Amino acid sequence: MHEHGFVRVATSTPQVRTADVAFNRDAVLAEARRAHESHVDLLVYPELCLSSYAIDDLHLQGAMIEAVEAAVGEIVKASAALMPVLLIGAALRHKGRLYNCALAIAHGRLLGVVPKSYLPNYREYYEKRWFASGKTIRGQSIRVNGHDVPFGTDLVFASEVLPGFKFFVEICEDFWAVTPPSSLGALAGATILCNLSASNIVIGKSDERHMLCRSQSARATAAYVYSAAGHGESTTDLAWDGQGVIYELGDLLAESERFSLHPELCIADIDCDRILNDRLRLPTFNDAADVAGRPEECFRTIPFRHAPAGRDIGLIRPVSRFPFVPDRAAKLDADCYEAFNIQVDGLMRRIESTGTKSLVIGVSGGLDSTHALIVAARACDRLGLPRSFIRGYTMPGFGTSEGTKANAWKLMKALGITADEIDIRPSATRMLEDIGHAFAGGEPVYDVTFENVQAGLRTDYLFRLASQNNGFVIGTGDLSELALGWCTYGVGDQMSHYAVNAGVPKTLIQYLIRWCARGDEFDKATSKVLLSILDTEISPELVPVGEDGEIQSTEAKIGPYELNDFFLHHVMRFGQKPSKVAFLAWHAWRDAACGTWPAGFPDERKNEYDLSAIRSWLESFLRRFFAFSQFKRSAIPNGPKVSSGGALSPRGDWRAPSDASAAVWLAELEARVPGSPDEGEDCAR
Repeated sequence: MHEHGFVRVATSTPQVRTADVAFNRDAVLAEARRAHESHVDLLVYPELCLSSYAIDDLHLQGAMIEAVEAAVGEIVKASAALMPVLLIGAALRHKGRLYNCALAIAHGRLLGVVPKSYLPNYREYYEKRWFASGKTIRGQSIRVNGHDVPFGTDLVFASEVLPGFKFFVEICEDFWAVTPPSSLGALAGATILCNLSASNIVIGKSDERHMLCRSQSARATAAYVYSAAGHGESTTDLAWDGQGVIYELGDLLAESERFSLHPELCIADIDCDRILNDRLRLPTFNDAADVAGRPEECFRTIPFRHAPAGRDIGLIRPVSRFPFVPDRAAKLDADCYEAFNIQVDGLMRRIESTGTKSLVIGVSGGLDSTHALIVAARACDRLGLPRSFIRGYTMPGFGTSEGTKANAWKLMKALGITADEIDIRPSATRMLEDIGHAFAGGEPVYDVTFENVQAGLRTDYLFRLASQNNGFVIGTGDLSELALGWCTYGVGDQMSHYAVNAGVPKTLIQYLIRWCARGDEFDKATSKVLLSILDTEISPELVPVGEDGEIQSTEAKIGPYELNDFFLHHVMRFGQKPSKVAFLAWHAWRDAACGTWPAGFPDERKNEYDLSAIRSWLESFLRRFFAFSQFKRSAIPNGPKVSSGGALSPRGDWRAPSDASAAVWLAELEARVPGSPDEGEDCAR
């Protein structure tokens, strides 16, 4: 994981005792040892964890202040044998003032001290009674146990071992401020933002913390690690829940058990490489750094060395098998509604702007045309147009099965559209004869030309029918096919007047059809046909069924769509290297029993793939995506973007030359994914 840019972080809620520094010191070290055994690189403790937070005027007692500083020295000494960088909370004296501080400790060194900027002094908080604000302290040093160390809010700590592992620290109230110090910390180069917090718990406050952590990690293009005080703090007037959360780019990676009586260690692997890649794609981030006066030029970078695990330690983070598919079970219906209606609204606007008299669509009985058709049906419903406004045509060819043709007719009838059938075999035979193709002479030659003649004729018919009926052609091709070049260019399924599916990958289309079928979007008759279509093998049906009864299988040729969509997301959205894509795919797909699946996903469809299969299909994807499919994407028709994962329109997320080579990506894959991992590895969490 370290070779792929990951850093293992954890929040700790140690078992503390109010004002008992020796007990708390030992608790901090006990958690540090647990983190060491779990190969943690960075461990974040709660605010003022050495003394405990809610001790009021005891903070100002000389004995307490000296005991805390002595405990710091003992923790620094003990850290020499520990892997993690420790971020602990302690009150320290400096020039006649007492500061609420975060201390960064690594391998027997106190790296630096960060004072709290914003001191809450309202309602239950009285911090200005005891502490001085550190918001203006920059470029200073503080003397701790006889050693001078960097002191200020201008510190970014950077690993000399793991590129991208840079962290910034703020304390509790700081990220409730209008302008959190961590915003400048991110602009100064920190990828991981850490918060040592006490933060007593009241109703609704947990949700507020989640909101702030999620927002700051997304806005700052960073990870955010938050650790709050828990059981053992004084409950004289307040209560504590020990909440620990870890976010990355707005995504929740892990959270601790709240109100636990036992020490909590909440662990997740942060993808610093992903964060840096996203910043490369966001010029707004760099513009913000300019407006802020280039913080990296005035902040102090504190280098440190530590000893990350030098072997495979697994991966502790959720890796979605279906990155384009909504997987939030609590909001599944809302997410699917949104995705479906993005397509519907895009088509509605095109109908309004063109003043068209009909919508023309080819209906094969397969996934893509089915989804495009139900989008068109809903668009007509919302515009108050009769569904007969849609003119659907099923156009059987040499490989069309009775099952898909029957489903096409059942769907058109259930939806109540204007339906017809055109047998393209006579026209295709004539064209094959005209060009002297061997099939016309009776030979079983089913090459690309044989297939493209059929695909081209279907599109040709649709365009002429649209002209005849004052309409426009609804494209059915999807994002996955565009990525792989699995479409016939020009007069073929690559072309239409409006491509409603162009921003929707195959895995999402399958899921949206299932959502429509199981919800109340359509009547029972339509839903029954939709479920039948979902159970059909994905096939272009351009080649006749073989003597063994086997139909032409798309996925046997180009690979499983669930893998290809996984590859596409990580390559297109974050520019991940092939070796890292393979690493992530292996952790996501190696064991069907591990990890989570989208809600309602059929058990019989829960597949798994070993590294050999992943590598093989990834190599195929890289060749298709980078080397010879771009010319088709450079000339695609209009269609709405649906997923934040991106779209392949040259007017949107993806611009690339049509004559590029895939050599760079294939070489990286060959060099870094040579073999298989050890057998028997534990499930990824």
